Parts: sequence; C-alpha cells; structure tokens
Amino acid sequence: MNLLLTSVGRRAYMVSYFKKALNGDGLVHAANSEFTFAMQEADRAVLTPLIYDENYIGFLINYCIVNKINTIVPLFDIDLPILSKNKEKLSENGITAIVSDTNVTEICNDKWLTHIFLVKNGFDSPLSFLSISDCKKAIENKTLHFPLIIKPRWGMGSLSIYEVNNIPELEVLYKKVRVEIFNSYLKFESNHDQDNCIIIQQKIIGEEYGIDVFNDLDSNYLCSIPKRKKVMRAGETDIAEIIRNPTLDELGIKLSNDLKHIANLDVDCIKQGNKYFILDMNCRFGGQYPFAHLAGVNFPQVLIDIRLGLPIDTDLLSVKQYITGTKNLNIAILNHALTDSNFDKIKPTNQKFIPILP
Repeated sequence: MNLLLTSVGRRAYMVSYFKKALNGDGLVHAANSEFTFAMQEADRAVLTPLIYDENYIGFLINYCIVNKINTIVPLFDIDLPILSKNKEKLSENGITAIVSDTNVTEICNDKWLTHIFLVKNGFDSPLSFLSISDCKKAIENKTLHFPLIIKPRWGMGSLSIYEVNNIPELEVLYKKVRVEIFNSYLKFESNHDQDNCIIIQQKIIGEEYGIDVFNDLDSNYLCSIPKRKKVMRAGETDIAEIIRNPTLDELGIKLSNDLKHIANLDVDCIKQGNKYFILDMNCRFGGQYPFAHLAGVNFPQVLIDIRLGLPIDTDLLSVKQYITGTKNLNIAILNHALTDSNFDKIKPTNQKFIPILP
C-alpha cells in the first residue's frame, strides 16, 4: 500500500516511522513544503494547493489515484476539519483519510469547545472565558484570580499565548492577540467567529504531563501512553519521560470512550494538587508521540496493519522500556529545488482539478 502524509513539516521522523512500517511494500508520499527535510526523506514528495484552496481536495484525490495511494495521514490541525468534511468524497475514490469525524476535529481544534466537552464529561478544565467583560466579572466576584493565560481560541503551535497578571495587561494583550491572529494562518479557523476568537483561561500551575490515547479506526480503545513532560519548546514536547501512571491511563480510557476519536489523540495536562487539568487535545500524531515510539510503541505499524486487514499485534502497543527521551537538532543539506526523482510539482493552483472516479 502507498500512503500520503499531509503537512509533514519538520516531522522527518514520521516519514521514517511509516517507511519502516511498510518495509518496502509501499511508498510514503509527503506534502507540503519544499523547504523541509521531511519532504526529501519521503519516497515521493508533492506541493499541493493550500489547505483552504478550493482545489485542495480535488488535487489530493487526483494525486492519490495517479499514485495508487489509498491512505492519507494528516499531521497538522488545520488539515483535520477539511479532510474530515471530505471523508466520504475521498472514500468514494478509494482513499481513507485517517482523521476523526468532523465534530471531534472541531472539539479538539476549538479550545472553547474543548473546555465545554471536558466540563460536560466530568474532566478537570481551567476556568475559561470568551470575553473580557465576563472575565472581569469573575475576577470581581473572586471566582477567578491572576495570573491568567490569553491565547487564540483556534490556536496551535503556542502562537500568541501570553500570561496576564493584571487588568491593564488583559486589555492590551487581548488586542495584541487579535491582531496576531488575523496576521497569521490562524485567521482561517478564527473567521468562524471573529468576535469570539480569543480565549482567556485560569493559569494552572503544576507539573506537565501528556498522554497518547490510541484508538482503532472504529473508535475502539487500544492503549494509553502517559509521559511526564520535562522540557517544552515552542509548544511542543522537547524532553519527556515515559511513566507508569494508572490515573492517566484511566483518563485516557475515559477520553477514548467519550470523544470517540480514531487513531491517535495527543493530550496535554497539568497536575495541580491531586487533579489533572486537561489543557489541549489534538486528534493526530503530536509532538509527544516520538517518545512513545522510542519506548517501543509502534502506532504507525498498527495503522498499516489495520489498513491491510491484519490482526492488531498488541505487542506494538506496549512500552518496552521506561525511558527519558530528548529531541535533537540534526543539520542536513537541503535540496531546495527537489529536482530529483522523488518530487512532483503541482500545476498552478488556479487550475481546476476534477476528481477521477475509479
């Protein structure tokens, strides 16, 4: 089988994981920037139209048909709702997108909906507000105290996240975050509700943890891999320790049953007192997954086996060693033109791409 990793970015390790899982019985294709080493690591690489381009889905369908690709694995939050809304169209063309249903992607991408989901289902979530006025009332009523965190409602990659310590800072930073949102790619999802595109939250202070919660493609729970996060960098886990933690395991099981995601759910939480507050959920392979892989877990192989109709090997879902891992910078020569045989340039994005039915 052949598969396509969309928005692969700097995740060359994900390309490597899937290539090893295929073991020569298929090709790993990657999109979507010629200035990333991950594109060179893939068997084939392609520049697609931008995710919000009207030609994006049509292009993907044509590319997958021509290259006999039957599986798409998205690696970027913005990609998730677009692919999810087009799962049926992709399926009609023999292509399975490893992405959760639209309501799940919306819950995970929208931090306000994340908060509502968590509270509704009995999880601990920081006090959250969409307006300065509601936030000020809570402060006046002494139900909310500084410091606070202000950030984009549809945020990712730790863009435009600030700590707030008083009312003047709150007012200034609210305006600053709004400007930064609409000067970045965050504007696309933020356009859903421009008047409420910023979220203000109670700052939870404590030790940071993460969980990879893995489901099969029918949303059945498979396993949880908890981690203690030791160092964060640009919103991504940089150093982490694989741990035994029955409480986080149970948290993963409950999230799996309540959310009904498919494949990987990347969960960030902070322990304050005896409570684990969930801060973020990403329904895709996230920045903490490599630590689980380093410990002997192999989710990419499980996904490949599922797509091939093979039974799930539970050994691939178990930790082999409780390690502390770190990410490392490796310098590589970048072939800017990517003119070798692994690269396809797209046609101009103003050209219509008509899906070809098999």
